[in-house]
Amino acid sequence: MSRRSSQPDPFIQLVLTAIRSAGHAGITSQQLALQLGIREKSQRYKVFDAIDALLDEGRIESGKKGRYTVTGGKDSAEGTIDIITSGAGYVRLGGGEEDVYVQQRDVGTALHGDTVAIKLVGGRGSRLEGKVVKVLKRRRIEFVGTVHKHQGRMIVVADDQRIQRPFVIPAAEVNGAVEGDKAIIELGEWKDARDEPRGKVIRILGRAGEHNVEMHAILAEFGLPLEFPESVLKAATEIRDGATADEIAQRRDMRQVPTITIDPDDAKDLDDALSLRKLDNGHWEVGVHIADVSHYVRPGSVLDMEAASRATSVYLVDRVVPMLPEKLSNDLCSLHADTDKLSFSAIFELDDQARIKGEWFGRTVMRSRRRFAYAEAQAIIESKGEGAFQEEVLQLNKLAEVLRKDRIANGALEIGGNEVKFLLDAKGQPIGVYEKMMGPANWLIEEFMLLANKRVAAFVGKPKQGKPKPFVYRVHDLPDPEKVEQLRALAKSFGHHLDTSDLRDLPHSINQLLHDIKGTEEEGIIKQTTIRSMAKAVYSTENVGHYGLAFEHYTHFTSPIRRYPDLLVHRAMAHYLSGGGPLNLSELEMSCSHSSRMEKQASDAERASIKYKQAEYMLARIGQTFEGIVSGLTSWGVYVELKENKCEGLIGLRDIPGDVFKFEKERYMVVGQRTGRKFRLGDELEVTVKAVDMDRRAVDFSLTGEVSSPVTTSGKFERRSIAPRKASSKGKKPKQAPKGKKGPKRR
Repeated sequence: MSRRSSQPDPFIQLVLTAIRSAGHAGITSQQLALQLGIREKSQRYKVFDAIDALLDEGRIESGKKGRYTVTGGKDSAEGTIDIITSGAGYVRLGGGEEDVYVQQRDVGTALHGDTVAIKLVGGRGSRLEGKVVKVLKRRRIEFVGTVHKHQGRMIVVADDQRIQRPFVIPAAEVNGAVEGDKAIIELGEWKDARDEPRGKVIRILGRAGEHNVEMHAILAEFGLPLEFPESVLKAATEIRDGATADEIAQRRDMRQVPTITIDPDDAKDLDDALSLRKLDNGHWEVGVHIADVSHYVRPGSVLDMEAASRATSVYLVDRVVPMLPEKLSNDLCSLHADTDKLSFSAIFELDDQARIKGEWFGRTVMRSRRRFAYAEAQAIIESKGEGAFQEEVLQLNKLAEVLRKDRIANGALEIGGNEVKFLLDAKGQPIGVYEKMMGPANWLIEEFMLLANKRVAAFVGKPKQGKPKPFVYRVHDLPDPEKVEQLRALAKSFGHHLDTSDLRDLPHSINQLLHDIKGTEEEGIIKQTTIRSMAKAVYSTENVGHYGLAFEHYTHFTSPIRRYPDLLVHRAMAHYLSGGGPLNLSELEMSCSHSSRMEKQASDAERASIKYKQAEYMLARIGQTFEGIVSGLTSWGVYVELKENKCEGLIGLRDIPGDVFKFEKERYMVVGQRTGRKFRLGDELEVTVKAVDMDRRAVDFSLTGEVSSPVTTSGKFERRSIAPRKASSKGKKPKQAPKGKKGPKRR
């Protein structure tokens, strides 16, 4: 599989940073070596190789007396600034350049995500620093926050913790908002950092703290729509069922083939179905039937433009914000049982070993005979008992098991994981937390969806005749080597081995590690760290393969109701199947980039809703003591995930008694400066819920008594006392952290 890695060479980046920091005066290779700590002459070839690479790329130039400077002597740059919760920021320059650190005092009027011009200045050591001189483009001008009254003025404190300064709302721009309201404001002109940013209230969402208001606020915070425009809803109501006699006559008719759907019991948008029948030659015909959204949503229509803008459905803790209006997502396009439905299908001929003997792609009409909830299908698989369509379910599961086994043998990662779900009362208050478990019925559906996605991508990307044509791929690049090394060290601390010598063979090593830790106390934290070490899958017209699945070709074909790239894939397939020429590559790539961005925003919103409900759940448990596992380490504190309910909170480093603790990034641990006591990922701690800040969606813990730490040889735990055990404060009246009082800084 041909691959590229998106990771720039770290040492070359260090050399480039040092040269840039030297400014117009430049720096010699000898000075570079000394500055980078390379004392041995035999090791200086590393510096020379890095210099040669930078010269070849045209990023540096050689000047007088062997001094190197960045090309053109640039001391300015442009990029996108990411603000962290300390108020400082990092400017992403792109093109493989190292991020530029901007101290809080030098951020100016820049807000998170803005495109800025910066002046490069010297930094500490090899770190490149800069100063914002101008905001070139605002990423957004609308923000969500809570209205407060301060010194006789109305201000709005943004929900986004990366917005450090409150917005002042002039009396004429309050528009009916009162203290305690959650509102959307629009930023006015702001050019001088010495002035307060000013805004005007453009929409009042309701009272802060109310369930629906907070969910709407999260959507607005991440730039996601709260409702459909009237024009879109009107267009949806005007669409009629497309399964007419004329349309059916133009499609492959699959209505007589036994077909089922398997979905969550509360799902309303059923976008995939499976059919099965035995052929005369003894093989199996398996049909993967996907809702034909492309028949209803035509390019350039009002519905299409809205779907393209949203790019994805959004899943918060209590609701789905659909990409398409309900008339389409829950009715016309949803593959309900006992109804003729238009579909786009991938139909495979498989032998008993699930080997593909033939395949067909195209538009069909189908009719689901039975809707299964996952639990119902699971019961058939586990008991192998009798019931409607039990033979089809069992045979599909048998083929899926072979597909899954072969896929993992070929190097697909088997990380998996269960989702954390909340039980909510009638008012939306969390009254319980549980894990949504994955089982054979989920894997059955997953394997056939993966098969369809893979073969559709190969149909275009690896044609039997001609060259590959422009297409939408789902790609997953090589993992970050530094994060992989952290995973290896974590595994070693528990007594497990992870071979990281070859990134291409790493999936097999990771799968072996995950097999070894199954059922152990460290399973959760190692799985979590494994996921964090992986690159983010994105949409692209450049096919670099899918590392995690070990597929050379992969796309998203199976969920056009909730993902816009799938709709683009359906259109492209229909176009190419009818003999159409190459599609516009640049237009497809723009759609891919936008869809990837919107997917990230939707994912961030989902996490924010989970964090909010976790904080709300823990608000009633202040003073109670829980057992947890260290899930993250930073320069400001130790994150702990509670075993009982999977809620996460922070122990500030300043709040750990008995020593001054610091985070050592190289060893990825928190260490006491006097005692040498250590906190590492996977350590077991007992913590007490200290405070909950609903504005920050954050839970603060205090260390209660004991810590257990993995031993590097056996994988067992040793216990050692950290602080005197304190009595549990159960029964104390819950209290929220005082408003305006910031907790430990977080990125």
